[in-house]
Amino acid sequence: MFKKLKFIIYTRPFIFFSYYLIRFYSMTFRLRILNEKKWQKLLKLDRPVILCAWHQQFFSAIRHFKTYTEFNPGLMISQSRDGDLIAGVANKTGWHTPRGSSSKGGKKAMDAMVDHLLKYGFGAHILDGPTGPAGKVKPGVIKMANKANALIVPFYIQAENAWFFNSWDRFMLPKPFSKVILRFGDEIDISGGKNPENFEIQRQFLETTMLPGLILKNS
Repeated sequence: MFKKLKFIIYTRPFIFFSYYLIRFYSMTFRLRILNEKKWQKLLKLDRPVILCAWHQQFFSAIRHFKTYTEFNPGLMISQSRDGDLIAGVANKTGWHTPRGSSSKGGKKAMDAMVDHLLKYGFGAHILDGPTGPAGKVKPGVIKMANKANALIVPFYIQAENAWFFNSWDRFMLPKPFSKVILRFGDEIDISGGKNPENFEIQRQFLETTMLPGLILKNS
């Protein structure tokens, strides 16, 4: 029975159902967007932009991120079965999804993501995904930003009322009709990170910048 259920979850009809369920559920959020215009102006420059967030909070952004379809956004997603479901939903939201992670297919996916950034100039990245640990910036985003000469823009999500799952990332699901704030930070230029010493400095700087936005418990 469990194997049959798992098979159903990863089928196209279920992905289709999940997409509209997420859209419907997210429409109950009282969404407020802060500091979005500033980074969107950066897209007119000659340098790509990478939006970065914690794995804990990405669900809350799915509804609004559909509005970015016109920018041809890209997002690297793992090759796991869970990744199949996430990628299917992301594709229906208008996002391109190179597949891979540090454990499988990472180099190929990163190269595809860099090519995407160089061609279209826009993408996003989950800093501590797909398996954590929570709040730990993995080196992939620094490598990606250096190869594409991209600017990093942090974004943080807060929910007035939310459930927090007992998972490695304390996954956050805003409750229906909760006020949800999606706030974008100032851009971070990590050029110069190719030097091994500077690389780690830039990774730690991004981690320190992002950590205040990680929610460890429901306040």
